[in-house]
Amino acid sequence: MWERTLQDLIRGLRANKKDEAKFIAKAVEEIRREIKSEDMELKAGAVLKLTYLDMLGHDMSWASFHVVEVMSSPKFHLKSVGYLAAVQSFDQDTDVLMLTTNLLKKDLISTPADIAVTLNGISHIATPDLARDLAPELIKMLSHSRPNIRKRAVVALYKAMLKYPEISSQGISRLKERLEDADPSVVAATVNVLCELARRNPQDYLVLAPVLFHLMTTSSNNWMLIKIIKLFGSLSPHEPRLVRKLQPPITELISTTSAISLLYECVHTCIIGGMLRGSSGDSLARMCVSKLATFIQDADQNLKYIALLAMVKIVPSHPYLVAEYQDTILASVSDQDISIRMRALDLVSAMVNRDNLQSIVQQVLSHLVSDTSTTPMPTASQSLAQHLAPSSPQSSRPHILPSQSKAYRLVLSQRILTMCSQDTYDNVTNFEWYLSVLVDLAHIANVDVGSQIQDQLVDVVGRVRAARRYAVKLMYTLLIDDTMLRNAQEEGSCSEVLWAAAWICGEYCSELAEPQKLLPYLLQPGISHLSPDIIAVYIQAAAKIFGFWATEVAQRWTEDDLPEVKDLVAMIISRGNEFVSSPHIEVQERAANTLQLFRFIQADLDSHHPIQETTFSEASSSFDPIAEPRFPKSLYLIRPLFSAYQLNPVGAAAQESVPVPEGLDLDAWIVPPPPKPSDELNGKVKKSKKGKEKDTNGVKSKKKRKEGNGPLHEDVLTPTIVEETVEERAERQQRKAERLKQLKDDPYYIIEDQPTPPDDVDSIPVVRLEGMPSLSEPEIIDPLIPVMSEVSLGPVVIERDGEMPEGAVVKSASSTPRNISTPSRGTPPPPPQISSFPQYDVPDDPRTSTPEPILVTRSKKKKTGTGRKKRTQVLSEQS
Repeated sequence: MWERTLQDLIRGLRANKKDEAKFIAKAVEEIRREIKSEDMELKAGAVLKLTYLDMLGHDMSWASFHVVEVMSSPKFHLKSVGYLAAVQSFDQDTDVLMLTTNLLKKDLISTPADIAVTLNGISHIATPDLARDLAPELIKMLSHSRPNIRKRAVVALYKAMLKYPEISSQGISRLKERLEDADPSVVAATVNVLCELARRNPQDYLVLAPVLFHLMTTSSNNWMLIKIIKLFGSLSPHEPRLVRKLQPPITELISTTSAISLLYECVHTCIIGGMLRGSSGDSLARMCVSKLATFIQDADQNLKYIALLAMVKIVPSHPYLVAEYQDTILASVSDQDISIRMRALDLVSAMVNRDNLQSIVQQVLSHLVSDTSTTPMPTASQSLAQHLAPSSPQSSRPHILPSQSKAYRLVLSQRILTMCSQDTYDNVTNFEWYLSVLVDLAHIANVDVGSQIQDQLVDVVGRVRAARRYAVKLMYTLLIDDTMLRNAQEEGSCSEVLWAAAWICGEYCSELAEPQKLLPYLLQPGISHLSPDIIAVYIQAAAKIFGFWATEVAQRWTEDDLPEVKDLVAMIISRGNEFVSSPHIEVQERAANTLQLFRFIQADLDSHHPIQETTFSEASSSFDPIAEPRFPKSLYLIRPLFSAYQLNPVGAAAQESVPVPEGLDLDAWIVPPPPKPSDELNGKVKKSKKGKEKDTNGVKSKKKRKEGNGPLHEDVLTPTIVEETVEERAERQQRKAERLKQLKDDPYYIIEDQPTPPDDVDSIPVVRLEGMPSLSEPEIIDPLIPVMSEVSLGPVVIERDGEMPEGAVVKSASSTPRNISTPSRGTPPPPPQISSFPQYDVPDDPRTSTPEPILVTRSKKKKTGTGRKKRTQVLSEQS
């Protein structure tokens, strides 16, 4: 009967490309019939065809038992087919491997050909069980008379030691003997195996160092020398004496060998083996760097790549040697191969120091500018000037070279930021230069690094006081130029830099020569397409700048300044109205708050009247606490909002260090959940602790309220009331008093400084306040007085709800609140502390009626009418 051979199967696959699946299904059916045949030749042919189909991705695990049958054939050509199929299709979970132990042992004592094919198979199909059972036979094979058997046995023993490490101690001693084998191929195989084993646990192979050193100094086989030197690279970090022993022969090899692969391996071993340390390693390090620099200039891209990779490892110990080849390395940054460019960037980033930072950054920055091959390398200032004044909107964006993809430009930009900011800007000696580089990068990067540039701008200005004046000038130039604003919606525009520019100008507006000229740019209609967080910072910066400028104007006030101030306030109000209806809550809230403040300032400016000059003009022109100020008082309204509180640094883990106060149960309900419906069954009666029946429908239920001076709990209907004894109440009050005493001086715990008023209104103490007018006297209150209370020295109602201004230090409520009492007539009170500018008082104005002070009161819960009447009567009698 005619059967299909492997050649026929291959021809059929080529002839049935249109319906290959159908042909393969038919062929597999034929193979299933053939593989069950008693004829071993036919069975082996079926296994061979299955092996070919397995190479194409078809499963043959169902035929694993038949593969073992072919492996057991006494004929070598059939046995080799079985081992080939086993090597290709068997894995660690194949069930029939447990049946092959005796078969493998039998083949290992057969003819040399069978031994060779068996050792080859064991190297691929070894499992922990097979490695344990076959270890004695494999170790015996190391002393076989034939070199090819010994060589295969070395490799098979390596795989067995990986699967079953318990035989490593015995295997290493026998492998050491093979290092002195008469056949070079066996020695080379042994060195390869030891090199692989030493990577996992080098300490176990230090005993082989003398033999390996003898081989390194006597062998002429370059490939074996590469393995030996690589092995010494793994052993040297664990044995310092090897470093001194290896330096002379490796130095000689580096100087004399013409084999590039061996030369590179010697250099790499010197780096990873610690041979470049100390004074004795300086000359060797210089030799290694010079050889690697030669590789970088080679036309072979592979040599250039591995040389850059090795130099990155030399830089930490010998940066000055690598810096000598700075131009050669920087030339690789513009290489056409992206892999070489990336490795060159790694090396450039690692070799940066204070001396070469500016030149390296400048050359890397030039790769982001268009057509570096035809134009000279621009400086940072030239690049900034070029991009700050584009000739047209189309020319405002840099042209991207074909070799510079978005991903590569992103890496370049990030490397510039990383090089300059490493070790908290330790390598930056000129921060004005670095600020200009950041602005350069924002204009020419054309990738999404705006947030990183923003963070570094704010960080540098916050850390380096000497650079703030230049930073404010630079940010002023950035804000008045519309290039960044016009391209804000484009991809990679780095518009986040505008956030940093507005924040810096607002925070350090004292460095601005003419701050009022920046306000129209901060509130221009073109900022509406920016992101909401940038718009919010623009509004906040505008308020800060106006507050600073207004106080400066007030200190040198003349009536000629009034029109300018009015125009500026009107401009801010008109442009601020556009942001009040913003859909973003942050922009809307800041715009609304700012608008209300400036409307009040506008009203005060409109009601301002110049003070007539008198004989006491000198006293009235100065900040006399008695004299009426000549300038509008509202000019001092905004600046204290941003400068009255000091922003202190807080550790990142400060909150975690705050201990939980004693008595605070973080798992307790703040608002108790409603009772379950099952507890409110109609007609259900429960007995209290006293045995009294109480109706659960609420007819006789009581309200549970906490006793003492603490805050009242929410009234909750409780079907079961547990009455508190006198001892329990006293103990609870004592614990509460101890807890409040501990928390009194805790700045992180906010408590009410005044106790809750008692229920008995008659027990309220009444104290006569000095300087307080009679409650029966009529009062005429100016509506502007409460708003300007900080300036007019009247009493202040401090709102404790809501957030403090940005940058303020929120103090604990337990601290004593600020209390400004009413001054007695004729005696000037102490002026309030308003930042760093002068304080003043407002005397009685004969043109207007004297307003009476406002009584400071606290909101209380509603009491009965009788109690309120009694309290009013007592106050009236006392006053």
